[in-house]
Amino acid sequence: MGKTALVFPGQGSQRVGMGLHLLEQWPDLLDTYYRTADDILGLPLSTLCWQGPEQSLRDTSITQPAVFLTSVATLHVLREHGLEPDLVAGHSLGEYTALVSAGVLDWTDALRLVRRRGELMAAVNAQVPGRMAAVLGLDLATVEALCAHAAEETGQAVEVANDNEPGQVVVSGREAAVERLCRDAQDAGAVRAVVLDVGAPFHSSLMAAIEEEFAAELAGVELCAPQVPVISGVTADLVTTADEIRGCLRRQLAGRVRWTGAVRALMGAGAEVFVEVGPGQVLSGLCRRIASEVPVHPTHDTRRLAKTLALAGREAAVPGAAA
Repeated sequence: MGKTALVFPGQGSQRVGMGLHLLEQWPDLLDTYYRTADDILGLPLSTLCWQGPEQSLRDTSITQPAVFLTSVATLHVLREHGLEPDLVAGHSLGEYTALVSAGVLDWTDALRLVRRRGELMAAVNAQVPGRMAAVLGLDLATVEALCAHAAEETGQAVEVANDNEPGQVVVSGREAAVERLCRDAQDAGAVRAVVLDVGAPFHSSLMAAIEEEFAAELAGVELCAPQVPVISGVTADLVTTADEIRGCLRRQLAGRVRWTGAVRALMGAGAEVFVEVGPGQVLSGLCRRIASEVPVHPTHDTRRLAKTLALAGREAAVPGAAA
């Protein structure tokens, strides 16, 4: 396996049962991560990951620490088998796990931050209801123009939230503006424009109200300089100092996720293989469509995790490792 970039998923990758494949093979993770996380947060996060209910996992304040916990446990397994990253990046929430992998954050500090981040983001929606929608089949510039038109017509905010891949752009804003944007996108030739089942208008100016409070949380946590190169999804560029990273994490709340740019920056830095570390395979699909020439390996189930470790030249004590 060549120069390896670990990529970490964000909200939307959660599913009931995530992480169970890890516990079946490495039961020591129960005490090392899961019970520790439950104790730190004072809630049965482990049970919610493994048993749900699904509705609880849709609660942003639960979703974010649950995805983070699954990703950091997966990262532990990869490292125990000698797979260390050459580069890292994370999609929105996933940036916290990327920073843990790069030695910037202690995982327990990151867990607390992610929990508070989710609580604050969920609270915004209670005060300023909003929505998000995915637009497929239109380029970024076209969607930006449609957002400006919908905002002007409705008098409400709607903005690009995620540049996920060429031809997949997520918008975020107030309900009427998002609904208008979806109609305009269909008229402009979009393959689809569909409202997403998420708990708040993430990565839009509607989140700016919580930036100061979250910045106070960040100020109380020690951040170190990265030990491996980190590409920020906020800037789609390298971040090299603790202060720079702190600023990006603050700006991330209301800022656009530049995932297309982040993946291209990873390639520019020499990435020859992508490994998605955590639940689901959303990023695997995005990376393949952004950089079709670069192999991508998810880790969200026993077979795929074993295959990833085998390709890395590691012996994994999991069924199907030779497959």
